[in-house]
Amino acid sequence: MNDNPGLLLATLAASLLVAPLIFLLPERAWLARTSINLGAALLKLGLVALMVAGVARGDSYAFGFTVVEGVSFQLRADPLGIMFAGLSSLLWLFTTLYAIGYLEGSPNRKRFFGFFSLCVASTLGIALAGNLFTFLLFYELLTLSTYPLVVHRGTPKALAAGATYLRYTVTGGVLLLIAVVALHALAGEVNFGQREVLADLGPEYHPMLIGIFVLLMLGLGVKAALVPLHGWLPQAMVAPAPVSALLHAVAVVKAGAFGIVRVVYDVYGIALSYELGLLTGLAIVASFTILYGSLRALAQVDIKRRLAFSTVSQVSYIMLGISLFGPMGTTAGLAHLLHQGLMKVTLFFCAGNYAEELGIHRIDELDGVGRRMPGTSLAFTFGALGMIGIPPLVGFLSKWYLGMGAIQAGMPWVLAVLVASSLLNAAYFLPILYRLWFKPGPLEGRGEWPEERRLGRLETSAWLLWPALATAAFSLLAGIFAGLPFSPLSWASLVATQEYLP
Repeated sequence: MNDNPGLLLATLAASLLVAPLIFLLPERAWLARTSINLGAALLKLGLVALMVAGVARGDSYAFGFTVVEGVSFQLRADPLGIMFAGLSSLLWLFTTLYAIGYLEGSPNRKRFFGFFSLCVASTLGIALAGNLFTFLLFYELLTLSTYPLVVHRGTPKALAAGATYLRYTVTGGVLLLIAVVALHALAGEVNFGQREVLADLGPEYHPMLIGIFVLLMLGLGVKAALVPLHGWLPQAMVAPAPVSALLHAVAVVKAGAFGIVRVVYDVYGIALSYELGLLTGLAIVASFTILYGSLRALAQVDIKRRLAFSTVSQVSYIMLGISLFGPMGTTAGLAHLLHQGLMKVTLFFCAGNYAEELGIHRIDELDGVGRRMPGTSLAFTFGALGMIGIPPLVGFLSKWYLGMGAIQAGMPWVLAVLVASSLLNAAYFLPILYRLWFKPGPLEGRGEWPEERRLGRLETSAWLLWPALATAAFSLLAGIFAGLPFSPLSWASLVATQEYLP
């Protein structure tokens, strides 16, 4: 069925058709490339905003066609998909602005921004996919379009990281493909939301359904960085800062987590997942990942690697939330999908600013930076305090609702995981804040910056500073105004309500 397909297709085309245009432009065409990138990002954000308003009114957006008998390509904008599309569109705009400034004067910008657009188009396709076949197509396109970004610098270290990235993600993709084919052989094509298809299968099919679910989690868990499938993520930190922001906050990691949400809620259904005992296993894996990621983050001295292991930990809050059987846990998991994106993109923008302006890559080089780069350091502080769970930043809301969800689900041990994780978050973020704001540095005559440059009249280039400040402000405002319509928490509550109402 096709309902209002124009808006749906235009939104996807806004980033998909930009890629060939950018590839065709000469390397020196900075103004044209920048105009196309920003124009497309603004257009897509506007189109997604129109669909958000339409979905809130109850309008439907769908497009599909038959590929072969029994297999169809389906796009659909439902509340869950449009939530992920909104996050992708908003952060794409800020990441594009940041990347323009970050890559100023560097080689191969045409190649970078071409694959950058393909990556974002893939993420939007994942958000708007209406069935597992369509999801799989865009999921694999995401793998192929992000590899050139990971190896962009072309150094031996970058190429080795890219090989690791491909090894993990292609293996995950193969497992996902096997699971999708097995599910299709068992139940035919299952569109997202048709939960009754699997629920109506008799108990004799339950062992097979459990096996397929495990395969799906293995396939999706690679990109979601579930332990022990997370090994590619810290190595990929060799990529430029805009790519790190994209991997951690907008695209790859989020695509894996979003896929797990889709499988639990829209393929198996929360009731069947609970009946088969799948949620308990997912909660245990997510809890282990949360604590393991935090412990590994504590041991890192490189800023981006510490942030990478923080991502391993924080993204699993999403899986922990959906594994808590009840609307509060669902609200927490879905809201954190958005909250973590805002906070983590801010932190990676700031890490990139420190590297570009002062040549800082290690935590022990951050002494006194708060006085040299106050705007960037304020943004980093907001992101870090949000990750710890300090109110009124959005991270507090995620942890509060997770705790409430754990009590509602009768799983009080999850509270211990949350407390331990928050203490570990504080243990690896607060020393950084102490160095930024309280330790004397080169401005007080103690040592010198590794490689100081003056990139602009402000503390650094305006292209680098304003995106970090904007996403930090969103992290604060989304927490303060969480009760307003269309806030991340309100939209997550809407999805949760639909999931648990008969």
